[in-house]
Amino acid sequence: MKTTVVSLLLTLLMAAPIACAQDLSRYSDEGLQKELASIADSETAVLVPMRDGIGLSTNIYRPKNATGDVPTILWKTPYNEHNPRGGTIRYAIEAVRRGYAFIVQNERGRYFSQGEYEILGYPQTDGYDTLSWIAEQPWSNGKVGTLGCSSSAEWQLALAGMNHPAHAAMVPMAAGAGIGKVGRFWEQGNFYTGGVPRTLFAVWMYGVDNPLRPELPQDLEGPMRARIAAYNDLQWTKPKVEWKKHIWHLPYAELLTSLGEPPATFEQLIARGPGDKAWTTGGLYHDSMGWGVPALWFNSWYDVSIGPNLELFNHARSVNSDREASANQFVVVGPNPHCQFARLGKDYRVGDREMGDASFPVDAQVFAFFDRWLKGSKAAFPASTPHVRYFTMGLNKWQSDAQWPPKAAKPVRMYLRSGGDANSMFGDGVLSFEAPSGDEPADSYRYDPANPVQTIGGGDCCNGGIVIPGAFDQRPISSRADVLVYTSEPLEEPLEVTGFVDAVLNVSSSARDTDFAVKLVDVAPDGTAWIIGDTMLRARYRDSYTDPELMEPGKVYTLKPTPIATSIQFNKGHRIRVEVTSSNFPKFARNLNTGGPNETESEAVVADNSVHHSEDAPSYIELPVVAR
Repeated sequence: MKTTVVSLLLTLLMAAPIACAQDLSRYSDEGLQKELASIADSETAVLVPMRDGIGLSTNIYRPKNATGDVPTILWKTPYNEHNPRGGTIRYAIEAVRRGYAFIVQNERGRYFSQGEYEILGYPQTDGYDTLSWIAEQPWSNGKVGTLGCSSSAEWQLALAGMNHPAHAAMVPMAAGAGIGKVGRFWEQGNFYTGGVPRTLFAVWMYGVDNPLRPELPQDLEGPMRARIAAYNDLQWTKPKVEWKKHIWHLPYAELLTSLGEPPATFEQLIARGPGDKAWTTGGLYHDSMGWGVPALWFNSWYDVSIGPNLELFNHARSVNSDREASANQFVVVGPNPHCQFARLGKDYRVGDREMGDASFPVDAQVFAFFDRWLKGSKAAFPASTPHVRYFTMGLNKWQSDAQWPPKAAKPVRMYLRSGGDANSMFGDGVLSFEAPSGDEPADSYRYDPANPVQTIGGGDCCNGGIVIPGAFDQRPISSRADVLVYTSEPLEEPLEVTGFVDAVLNVSSSARDTDFAVKLVDVAPDGTAWIIGDTMLRARYRDSYTDPELMEPGKVYTLKPTPIATSIQFNKGHRIRVEVTSSNFPKFARNLNTGGPNETESEAVVADNSVHHSEDAPSYIELPVVAR
């Protein structure tokens, strides 16, 4: 793909789940295609009929000379993978070698599929109908496993809520954008964090959404359709965008139309708030649904929506609409960014931080899980497999537990304290295990939307290069006077924090609405300040996402942002740091502080914001500390 955004997305998607047999790594795409042709009977650009008569273009690869019925692995995608390459074709080869049929299908309205595109590809109808079609084929054993990373994972979630009888197992990798509302999180498919829009969605939609796409004639079927698919990829080339500059455009709702784009999905969604009932009408999974499929989840500490992913994992384990499915949920969490599971290995680095040996047998576990549920081989993925496997940063070691957070995790509070001058890392802000015992002066700063605090690292993806995810030094941020910095004393012993990190802030503002951003940081003895995770909350949503309420200037309010999910060992001599400010741009859209319809406004006001930490109104973080 030629646009900056889509090229980035495909790189992530293709590279992500590839850790297949080493003998494939030396092959070119042409060599891989020859290898697949030598072992598979292939049908390409087959129009699989949906209930409304629309056909979804589908490639089918079945083992040559297979005796008896075979199980199927389904890879459904909005990207152009009908001429498979990279990760997709490697997975196809591995699946066929292991006796599976492997299917790649374009979502509705994408490339060779008919119909109109909708984000997530109608999982509850098109996904359901595809499973039914596969199960009815004479070569199928009636069991289907769904597989994919990012967009190829996200559509699986709402489908799992349908509990289709053929949907025997699923392996969703980095599936956060498929989650609507789950537990404490109302992110609506990565569109929001704490009611604050994430800019990655607008950038991603520029590369993916195209209401004026080229199409084949609707009545073109059979060999002619397959032949055209072999040499015409129906690809378009959009003008390149300098996103680091254009992301500043206001109003935010016109970010894409200001480029000359026709109004489409982004404009429709940005008109909603995080609590809008319209979010329940699309392909997102919400915790009001059941769960019906055994799952092996792959997630990452430096990805978007790691919190909602783990919240959904817990929901799927507890909902019990299908007891066997709930009892067979497993999750693996690595230190990598979005979809980069194949890169986990020795001497692994995420951002600028060394993680040691982060090797994990990703594909061996994927196929073992499918062998258990699609072939009935209980020995392939034994019942003794830990439900939770996670990489603890700092300790640089894989660990396991029966639950998330680990049973041994106990809440420990650390309080934000100062003499009233926590501004920047050079101020007097302290992160203390001791609660304030009297009236400590509040810490104040001025938030100007024209000069927001920049994003450096953390969890993100798919944003045209405006943010590079990973562990990076935060000192350029910590040096700003509009950032409140609270730092502990050097630790006398290592402290492992594994689970959900909660923040509670007592705040006030001169504005009717503003944002509060919280960041957890690991400060090494040499002063390097590694970002561990962050969260954010738009103050109007402090009590409800469905009934927002503006602030009364000067009044103190209690804010509880959604938690940060992580596993980090703060080592001996390290310090724990918490930073608080009101912007994290360009990862999150700026609050203009007016109290009005922020996304359609262009004029901003400056806000004077305060964090209070007295005995009666303490501000703190609660760490899930694991004693080993």
